[in-house]
Amino acid sequence: MLKDKVKALLDDALAADDTLFLIDFSMSADNHIKVVLDGDEGVTVQDCMKISRAIEHNLDRDEYDFSLEVASAGAASPIVMPRQYTKNIGRKLMVRTEAETFEGNLTGTTDEGIVLEWKAREPKPIGKGKVTVQKKEEINFSDIKEAKVILKF
Repeated sequence: MLKDKVKALLDDALAADDTLFLIDFSMSADNHIKVVLDGDEGVTVQDCMKISRAIEHNLDRDEYDFSLEVASAGAASPIVMPRQYTKNIGRKLMVRTEAETFEGNLTGTTDEGIVLEWKAREPKPIGKGKVTVQKKEEINFSDIKEAKVILKF
């Protein structure tokens, strides 16, 4: 009952701001509610407060005993939704599939997957030495086991 009510309040709050989207929603047996958000332009503290208030102010504390945590997906968190790839175009990603792992710049997304590009050093076709070549790989969302943004400091 409480979980359905919280989910409805959360859906209404997210519908009011189409730049935010839900990454994870969970509720434990002791009514600890956890909401993880992401946004097309990132997530601010004000965004988290707005969603938290939309839920908390519409629940009666006398009727329900609960705790509420609203947070943004961390910078080091894995990418789990196709919409997150679109917001990270131009950034360097590590993408692991069943067969191999790629590191490259995310240059685009399609309805089915992503496009990664990177430079690699390969042996020359003729003679000694190596040559730098541009590599490109299209990876379907269904083939991605894990994807993370590589942070530079």
